[in-house]
Amino acid sequence: MGIKKYKPTSPGRRQMSVSDFSELTRRTPEKSLTEGKRSTGGRNNLGRITVRFRGGGVKRRYRIIDFKRIKDDMPAVVEHIEYDPNRSARIALIKYEDGTKSYIICPVGLKQGDVVMSGSNADYKPGHVHCLKDIPDGLNVHCIELYPGRGGILARSAGQSAIVRAKEGDYVQIRLPSGEIRLIHGKCRATIGQVGNLEHSSINLGKAGKKRYLGIRPHVRGVAQNPIDHPMGGGEGRASGGHAKSPWGQLAKGYRTRKPKKNSEKFIIQRRKK
Repeated sequence: MGIKKYKPTSPGRRQMSVSDFSELTRRTPEKSLTEGKRSTGGRNNLGRITVRFRGGGVKRRYRIIDFKRIKDDMPAVVEHIEYDPNRSARIALIKYEDGTKSYIICPVGLKQGDVVMSGSNADYKPGHVHCLKDIPDGLNVHCIELYPGRGGILARSAGQSAIVRAKEGDYVQIRLPSGEIRLIHGKCRATIGQVGNLEHSSINLGKAGKKRYLGIRPHVRGVAQNPIDHPMGGGEGRASGGHAKSPWGQLAKGYRTRKPKKNSEKFIIQRRKK
């Protein structure tokens, strides 16, 4: 894994860098584990834009990832490490003893030919899955479930990992990548290790066109708009626009938007870093 830089043959190439994809073992995905993915353009079922600045981009196929890993005590061999256009992490194609294949998020250190397993008899090596109550304190984990059996949803992007801190009865203290310390039920599962593709955050797209390939359209600053379109718009010359707000008038910097009586409030021991 590394980053490849180009010679400055044009202004767009001057700063551009890409992953060298040296860890990948094949280019084409397992067809039975993919399905078509329609582009929404940021619109909901009524055709109204609910996410701004989305649209276009290269057509993709979705890779079906196994976030539950419920085949306990059955070893699986890593057949390939592959690229996934739908996420920042790499994915690994694994094959179980019964012939079933599935995709998992590829952690740091997992290679072609390695064996992974889930359940209480699995090792504490990258790619193996355990319940949080069975994982020793201080280990890095990723793909953490919030509810038992629903599949991992926390710490799934490139380079992310959480730390198991301590056990409190039926619950386990987890320090999330944001810095938040949270209680999660001990029956929830997590995968050992840190998500791979660590250099993802260092990649420089280099030109606006690469952003368009990803399906992201140009973002217009609020102060550059008209008063009718944005609370920060209008004014003579380069007016600053006043206090930072969203297009709908909500304060954008420092204003707490979380509901104080939310049910999950009791599970948060320490807030994330400001």
